[in-house]
Amino acid sequence: MNVIRMSGGIGNQMFQYALYLKLRSLGKEVKFDDVTEYALDNARPVMLWVFGIEYPKVTREELVEMTDAAMDFGSRLRRKVFGRKSAAYYEKPMEYDGAVMDMDNAYLCGCFQSEKYFKDIEGEVRSAFRFRRDAVPEGLEGMVREYGRQIKDSVSVSVHVRRGDYLDAAQVYGGICTEAYYDGAVSYMMERYPAARFFVFSNDAEWTRRWCAEKNGKWGTGRFAAVEGTTEENGYIDLMLMGMCRHHIIANSSFSWWGAWLNPAADKCVVAPGKWLNTCECRDVFTEGMVRVDAEGVRL
Repeated sequence: MNVIRMSGGIGNQMFQYALYLKLRSLGKEVKFDDVTEYALDNARPVMLWVFGIEYPKVTREELVEMTDAAMDFGSRLRRKVFGRKSAAYYEKPMEYDGAVMDMDNAYLCGCFQSEKYFKDIEGEVRSAFRFRRDAVPEGLEGMVREYGRQIKDSVSVSVHVRRGDYLDAAQVYGGICTEAYYDGAVSYMMERYPAARFFVFSNDAEWTRRWCAEKNGKWGTGRFAAVEGTTEENGYIDLMLMGMCRHHIIANSSFSWWGAWLNPAADKCVVAPGKWLNTCECRDVFTEGMVRVDAEGVRL
């Protein structure tokens, strides 16, 4: 049996669940540890329920055995003398790690943020990530319906801008999705789709309103719409609406990545940043056909 340690927000959880589906397709027994990471005070909640997903969970006894975490005197003494015999395996940082597919009796830790893990079962993954009919909270149905109508009736382009927590981790995320990046991405979309209308999603509403006002002043009133009305608790609605758009400008974010991937259209255009993180190459996060624009706004 393998165990996947669930971690991060909904974007990371979706990658981890996609890996689960792949390993299961190979005939492996797989369970989730959805306790260890989410016992922390600042942990984000498990959000796979919005897709109606249920998954097998590792028992405490299984987890203790797999991570060599028994607290009896003999086990503690053995660890002190010989070291821990944990089954933990840590994915190679932000790249496809094919070794994961061959593992048994492993405690798998990582983001697994690459389509390469599940490309050959894409249909199954898409079926799994269909939002529940009752996922939209009461009182927001009208908002979702109206944005959905506008998205459907236009050459819609989702623009995802990740701020908030990313501003506090500039060493990792900073200087990648700059304003020049978004200007270059918008210009590219305008060249390809002159009638494009941009729906801007962000966790910083004030910045988004200001940015949209500036762009409407440059490109014409009504071309840029700030999508508002969601909160941190129901931000998955942004994911739902992004997936409805025809084309996408994404940030270096797993949430953003899935917003574009959930659109099944073969003719969609996805613009992505030239690099994903400052700390590693992350070449396997990019999917075939993505158009990459660097921090200076130049297409690569």
